[in-house]
Amino acid sequence: MIINRPSYLYPTPGRVALVLAGGAARGAYEVGILQYISEEVAKALGKAPPLDIFCGTSVGALNGCAMAAFADTPATRVTRLVNSWRSLRVDDVVRISPSHVTKFLRSAIGQGPLQSEVADERYGGLIDPVGMEHIIRDSIPFARIEEHLRSGLLWGVTVSATHIATANTLVFVARHEPGLPRWSRDPKVVARRAQLRISHALASAAIPLMFPAVRIDGEFYCDGGLRQNVPLSPARHLGANRVLVISPRYIDEVPRMPERPDPLARMPGPMFLVGKALNALLLDRVENDIERLQRINELLLAGQRRYGPEFLTEINVAMGNTDPARGLRPLRALLVRSSQNMGRMAAEYVRSSQFGQRASGFVSRLLYKVADENEHEADLLSYLLFDGEFAAQLIELGRKDARAQHKELCEFFTQADDWQ
Repeated sequence: MIINRPSYLYPTPGRVALVLAGGAARGAYEVGILQYISEEVAKALGKAPPLDIFCGTSVGALNGCAMAAFADTPATRVTRLVNSWRSLRVDDVVRISPSHVTKFLRSAIGQGPLQSEVADERYGGLIDPVGMEHIIRDSIPFARIEEHLRSGLLWGVTVSATHIATANTLVFVARHEPGLPRWSRDPKVVARRAQLRISHALASAAIPLMFPAVRIDGEFYCDGGLRQNVPLSPARHLGANRVLVISPRYIDEVPRMPERPDPLARMPGPMFLVGKALNALLLDRVENDIERLQRINELLLAGQRRYGPEFLTEINVAMGNTDPARGLRPLRALLVRSSQNMGRMAAEYVRSSQFGQRASGFVSRLLYKVADENEHEADLLSYLLFDGEFAAQLIELGRKDARAQHKELCEFFTQADDWQ
């Protein structure tokens, strides 16, 4: 018997989305996983694994846009990313200039911009973004993303940012098809069609208080990770059949309160607290999201076993969902995330002689002081340590974690799902 299946139930892999989380300098970890996939998984499959949709937030948006811009050269695009990350020097990226500190302090006490600053495209933040802008501009040809979308080489690319005035999440969407798909009913998440530019990526990566907010079409935006650090929803709305999620966030055991109070316990320094605050701001609940996806998959699969292969179509019709990209459908997901504490790795590296030989500016001395005051871990360092040698450590960690899931990765790109 021939069954007329909806388009989203065609044989695997269908539309495959790469979902990249935020994490500032931790983004090098994502590149390590992508390098393993482009080399070892591709070798096992005998071809480049298909990736049609890229959804990123913060540094994940930067990595995703770089992957999308070189979609026509899948064999070398990750090598470009690796080289870009390994060439970084913290003194070039994390710059603290007197003018930015002055503007930051004025905004902190409620004073508006000077007349000469009213039209500035970036405002606020302690770190001068010029160094980062130069690196991104030289590394990512954003115009090529639109070319690949028009040709059909890509299906969709999204960049998530936070609209400062309303705290809404703005998902800037570039896609092969015209217009926008129907979007979430969440009033705090708004989709907007856009031809992606460097301003969108910089806005997505503008960590509050650190990097200046970015003006786009007259409105200021900052880091999208404040409300959507792992952009699973955009991938679904763009019609992904399966999503590969990469997160540099390490989840260890929940710290326990000491059995006996320590009367001599020392109050952690402000930099330690800032690092923990960043962890809280960029908290991802991706395990909960993927567990929810798995429960929905199991429910739909059970319905098909009980009522036949037309169950999915019928339930969507009954719910008024005629758009396959929006209706209920199984969505396979695979998560790869860090197996090590990057704050601890960062503290160890900054205290090493290798870091001392590579960095000598004011910011480097400040980072060393943070590492010295926080013996065991320094989360803030892992966000700001845009250093090529530290990036190399994170890239290798990403390769190691991907290697541990080699079988799952190969099956993700090839194995048909139970509901097909």
